[in-house]
Amino acid sequence: MPHAEAPGIEAVPHSPRLRWWAELPLILLVYACYSAGRLLARGDVTTAVDHGLAILRVEKALHLNAEHPLNRLFTREAWIGVPADFWYASLHYLVTPALLIWLFRSRTVRYRAARTWLMTATFIGLVGFTLMPTCPPRLLSAGYGFVDTMAQYSSYGWWAGEASAPRGLGDMTNQYAAMPSLHVGWALWCGVILWRYGGTRLAKAAGVVYPLVTTVVVMGTANHYFLDAVAGAAVMGAGLLLAPYVTRCANGVRTWLTARTAPAAPDSLTARASIVSGGCQTSAGERIPRQRESRFGPGAEPGASPTDAGDGAPAPAR
Repeated sequence: MPHAEAPGIEAVPHSPRLRWWAELPLILLVYACYSAGRLLARGDVTTAVDHGLAILRVEKALHLNAEHPLNRLFTREAWIGVPADFWYASLHYLVTPALLIWLFRSRTVRYRAARTWLMTATFIGLVGFTLMPTCPPRLLSAGYGFVDTMAQYSSYGWWAGEASAPRGLGDMTNQYAAMPSLHVGWALWCGVILWRYGGTRLAKAAGVVYPLVTTVVVMGTANHYFLDAVAGAAVMGAGLLLAPYVTRCANGVRTWLTARTAPAAPDSLTARASIVSGGCQTSAGERIPRQRESRFGPGAEPGASPTDAGDGAPAPAR
C-alpha cells in the first residue's frame, strides 16, 4: 500500500532543480524578515503586559498551571536550569537549519515542500507578534511568582537578562514576541521531519523528544506560557495546510516571469523564406528551386495529369 503524504509536505512533481546558491539567499531573506518583524512589532509595553495577564487568567480558568512548578524547579536546580537556558538560547538556531541542509542534500524531492511549510508558518507567527504583543512570564512583576532563569544563570552563558540575546545586544530583539512560541513551532517542524524522514528508531525518538522538551524548556525558563506553546503548534498546523497553495502561487509566478522574459520565437514564414535566396520561386513542398523536377523527373511529378504533361511530352518547367 503506498505511503500517503501529509497535505503540506508531499513531494512536488516537476519542480525546478534546486540550487544551493539560490536557496541560501531565500532562507536568509526569510530569517531577516523574521528578525525585522520581531523588532518592528514591539508594541506598547502596557498592552503586552495586559495580554500576558489575560493568558494567565485563561489558563487559571482552564486549570492549567504548568509554568509555576516548572519555573520553580529550574530556579532551584541549577543542573536543570543551566542546560535548559542553553537549550533555549541555541538549539532554536542550530537544529532547524541543520535539518534544512540535511533535507536539501539527501531528501531533495521533499525539501521544497518542507521549506515552504516552515516559511509559511514563520510568516503567520510574525502576524501574531504584530497583532498580539505579549509580555512573557519572566517580565511580569515579581508578585506573579516567576523568575527569569536566563538572568539568574547569565554567568554561565553569553546572554544577560534580555532573553537569549548576547550581552549588550538586548535592543536587537523583541522581548514581547511571546505569542505564538516559534521555539515550539520550529521544534515541532523538526520533530515531524525527523519522524517522517529520519529512517531510524533513534531519529524517530528524537522527533518526539525534541518538541516535547522544548515545550517544557520554554515554560520552565519563564519565556512562554503554555498557551504560547499551543499557539506555536497551531501556527505550524496552519502553515502545513497553506503550504500547497503557497507552492502553487510560487509556481504560477515563476511560469509568468518565464513567459515574460523568454525570447520571442522567430516568425515561421520568415524562417521558411530564409531557406532560399531572394527572388527564387519554389513550389509547395520545395525547399530549393526545381527540387521536385530533379527528384521526380519530367512529367513524373506526383499528381501530374496528362493535360499537364501532354502525350508523353515533357511538362513545361515552372
